Amino acid sequence: MAAKLSNIINLVYNMGWRYTFFRARFELIRRTGLLKKKFPANPEYKQYYTLEQWKKQPAVFFFKDRESLIFPRDPKPELKDILNNIKEGNFLLFNSILANLGKNYDWVTNPDSGHHYDITKHWTEIADYSKEAGDIKFVWEKSRFSYIYDIIRYDYHYNDDCAGMVFNDISSWIAHNPVNLGPNYRCSQEMSLRVLNWMFALYYYRNSLLLTDEVFGKMQHAIYWHMHHVYKNIDFSRIAVRNNHAITETLTLYLAGLFFPDMPGAGLWKKNGKSRFEEEIAYQVYEDGTFIQFSMNYHRIVIQLLTWGIALSEKNGERFSDVVYDRAKKSLLFLRTCMVEENGWLPNYGANDGALFFKLSSAHYRDFRPQLQALAGVLGVDAGINIAFEDRWWYGIVENSISSCKPADGVHTFKNGGYYIVREPETLTFIKCGSYKDRPSQADNLHIDIWYKGENILPDAGSYKYNTDLQTMRYFSGTASHNTVMIDDKDQMLKGGHFIWYYWSQRKGAVLKEEDSLYIFNGAVSVFSYIGKDIVHKRMLVKQKNKPIWEIRDELVGLPIGMKMRQLWHIPLKNKDRVTIVAKELNGMSLTPHVQDGWFSSFYGQKEKIYECYFSTENKIIDTVIKVESGT
Repeated sequence: MAAKLSNIINLVYNMGWRYTFFRARFELIRRTGLLKKKFPANPEYKQYYTLEQWKKQPAVFFFKDRESLIFPRDPKPELKDILNNIKEGNFLLFNSILANLGKNYDWVTNPDSGHHYDITKHWTEIADYSKEAGDIKFVWEKSRFSYIYDIIRYDYHYNDDCAGMVFNDISSWIAHNPVNLGPNYRCSQEMSLRVLNWMFALYYYRNSLLLTDEVFGKMQHAIYWHMHHVYKNIDFSRIAVRNNHAITETLTLYLAGLFFPDMPGAGLWKKNGKSRFEEEIAYQVYEDGTFIQFSMNYHRIVIQLLTWGIALSEKNGERFSDVVYDRAKKSLLFLRTCMVEENGWLPNYGANDGALFFKLSSAHYRDFRPQLQALAGVLGVDAGINIAFEDRWWYGIVENSISSCKPADGVHTFKNGGYYIVREPETLTFIKCGSYKDRPSQADNLHIDIWYKGENILPDAGSYKYNTDLQTMRYFSGTASHNTVMIDDKDQMLKGGHFIWYYWSQRKGAVLKEEDSLYIFNGAVSVFSYIGKDIVHKRMLVKQKNKPIWEIRDELVGLPIGMKMRQLWHIPLKNKDRVTIVAKELNGMSLTPHVQDGWFSSFYGQKEKIYECYFSTENKIIDTVIKVESGT
């Protein structure tokens, strides 16, 4: 009981009274049924907009219609393969898992667990996490409608009208998902994305004979109730969640108000959406351009939303506050600094749920170049990316670069987020050493990520799934899957429920500097405070310039008697014979590596074995040398 009370006190201390009171109140009104009354179930159909009225409204989209697009067509066979898969009911979930949902998918069956959700249940009665139902994200994935970009891109490049496919699916979704009922009304962000993606389809097929008054009528009714829901529930994202959900929802409110100005409440959506979007960007994107969620993939989500928001506001003679432009440019610089030049990949750092909202090119999911290039184009900046990706054409970006954000080789420090990076022509060394004023994602302080010639030699394990067995979830979010140290099998922080950590680790100091032939990092973090109050992990890393050699000293100050320091390293199986890791105690005594199977997840919902070795000692210092052979 005392430990539970201590954890609750720590949670309140970490998250603050505003969060605590809101969550308590939200649960109270949800359980008493008061929340349900704000969101009417299956309201009577109403015509808020006619198709003709919508076509005449003055707002300007990325493009006017399908016929106005004039960029080069490139009918790649892979686009046809993707379309054929979609026709057969095969969908790429999370940009990685090809799942057969069938030609007549009902939109509410989980393809991973087989669970069929009760479509008569109000969304407030549906749990996010259920052992029986499995991971709800598998249900949300197709309903997000991001796959329509594959259809639209095929349509454009092959000049083959696919309007029927798109509008049949949208009509099917609306028929199978009564307003505010079932799992697809559970998350306001998913609803917001659906509206943005439907909006893209409406403009592309604006002149299609298949965009009939009947089809548009169904869509405008659904869009109104989507935005009504998002507006009424926005405080949940802004207070209880406070991450990319809030950014997505506030931006969608602004854009829905802009593009459907005569809908009831649209003026408030637009006004409040704009001001709240600006507030969220100012709070969530730190002054150095790093992001509140400590996740590369979730930061890319923000990059795409900034691209939409800035481009569409400017096309309509409006402008966000200066802080939005400032944080957009700094985000671009940060992610560009973390990117390896060979393929556009970044460390698989932080939570990664497979999200890529608006896939407008054929680039690999892990390749960030298309999205960074698009935002750079909107900002009038040269991203220093030599390949021209298709995304910029869809956004109607005119090349007008006035400055470059390509990072120089050498040392780069992003103190607010706690990232220290060494860039060289053939290597990228990424070190996490941070303090947390906002909720941490994973227990990974002083993790090291090493890249050599475009390959991730020492990677972060990723996320795998947000709702699976506890042991697997703890591994992927915990310290065991990172290149840092543990005490015995303990995480740096104490794990709570989903996305909750107690006793957050905190940076005590960090310096990254360059010398004539070396790069030197010195950092220290307060960790394992639930085990002992004064435990500090100190890590020194020395990188030999232009050589794939890293020397690391780990010291655990305050290591409790009878417990062992455990230094962990993870190497992809294909590279394990290229990597040599030698560890010694302070007295020069060699330590024996313990080898075991670890796990790695480059894509959400998929995992593979990884070579995991660790060195263990009751002493407080380990000196380690890591060398990578050049290979072929």
